[in-house]
Amino acid sequence: MSFLRAAATVSGLTMASRVFGFIRDVMAAAIMGAGPIADAFFVALRLPNFFRRMTAEGAFSVSFVPLFSKTLQQDGQEVAQEFANQTMAMMLAILIPFSIVAMIFMPQVLALLAPGFSETDGRFELAVTLTRITFGYLLFMSLAAMVGGMLNAIDKFAAFAMAPVLFNLMQILFLAVVFIFPTPGHAMAWGVLVSGLLQFLWLYWVLKKNNIRLRLMLPKMTDKIKRLFQLMGPGMIGASAVQINLLVDTIIASTLPVGAVSYLYYADRLTQLPLGLIGTAVGTALLPKLAQKIAANAKVDANYLFNRALEWTLILTLPAAAALVMIALPIISVLFERGEFDATAALSTASALKAYAFGLPAFVGVKVLSTALYAQENTKTPVKITLICAALNIVLCLALIGPFAHAGIAFATAIAGWVQVAILTVILHKKNDLEFDAVLKRNLFRILVATIAMCVVLFIFRALLSDYFAAGHIKALLALGATISFGGLVYLALIFLQKVIDLKTVRQSIKGQGI
Repeated sequence: MSFLRAAATVSGLTMASRVFGFIRDVMAAAIMGAGPIADAFFVALRLPNFFRRMTAEGAFSVSFVPLFSKTLQQDGQEVAQEFANQTMAMMLAILIPFSIVAMIFMPQVLALLAPGFSETDGRFELAVTLTRITFGYLLFMSLAAMVGGMLNAIDKFAAFAMAPVLFNLMQILFLAVVFIFPTPGHAMAWGVLVSGLLQFLWLYWVLKKNNIRLRLMLPKMTDKIKRLFQLMGPGMIGASAVQINLLVDTIIASTLPVGAVSYLYYADRLTQLPLGLIGTAVGTALLPKLAQKIAANAKVDANYLFNRALEWTLILTLPAAAALVMIALPIISVLFERGEFDATAALSTASALKAYAFGLPAFVGVKVLSTALYAQENTKTPVKITLICAALNIVLCLALIGPFAHAGIAFATAIAGWVQVAILTVILHKKNDLEFDAVLKRNLFRILVATIAMCVVLFIFRALLSDYFAAGHIKALLALGATISFGGLVYLALIFLQKVIDLKTVRQSIKGQGI
């Protein structure tokens, strides 16, 4: 399967997940709004997700997938399968005790994660209860990440990309029966836990269908497991730059008035749509394929693959980021402003969305640039960069919350993301392993021209349709749809007229040929 076809498969299924995620977020906003229960649940969701993305889908994936792919290519399926069994045994031996200890000491953990939550408004006690429910999700999703990485390594990308659909479906289902739970937060927390189990069972079933079987065994520190830990150590930070910054955001936001955590959550969810569709899809498809090229010492092919991956992320990410900045308030109002989510919440969330959107191209770029290092089994360099950017993010957060409140937190994260891109770019250029080619540099200018033209169209349409945006949900939805459609058409027309996209390459990739 070609890289573009693999990325398109992941992106398409991620889109399906995001649609259900949108339904979930609309229901959550209408039922919980942006008050104490919402703040408590979003903190409860943030903690297991932080560890999941930092370890299971972060350091573990970027370390395990290249090693598994290399073992599969050089030593065959039987040896690779044994390596996976050893990995699972070690994972269970670590995560089960860790989860138990974390649940026991959850009040102390949340005192650090959400120091601004007080017992008087009920947020702290509720957050402790909900996080104890959601934390089991970490174990199931860590196992799912391993199985999903194995499937990606054998070019079976669809199953892992479809797993998040189960997460959102469970959230919707549990919100639909919210009346049987003490609070909507309890309903969503149990939905998180059940979804983790279902995702693992689904991926395990698909793995068995592909004649790869996992078996339980006692953990053993083999040479390959030692190598996995060597790569994971620094990768636990290096692969989770965005997550560390978002965790810092949550800690600082908890010290602001009630609602700040929720505003950042809803804004982040919209930013995650293009980030998931583009960044995650490209990173997921790129890592095993780039690792295979490097293992085969095919440097020219590896460099070409890297440049085309970066090129496609720019084609898709730059207009998405620009649109989120230009029409942030209409998007938030149309999607969320109903029920408990009022106009004040919409305005506050829109300001955070603009700030996150500014950093969106950087967040996606970090995924591609870091993948180039991970594919070479280099996890030490990203960790050094991440430490620098995490420290910068904290300093900027503290400096910007005064004048910009919660939006300053989002803007600080965006700036830190751009700094990380700059440092990674310099390092890759100095190493001379993977370089930016002339085609990428030429097309970057053309993509910027098309994006600026699109922004002009969005500005004009927002001004012309301002009365419709203020006239109620149906008319506002139609106005938003027209604005996005015309802006998108102008962008695509200029992309094709400037020949940024080669239709022949796209057709070949759809057939499974080419990159």
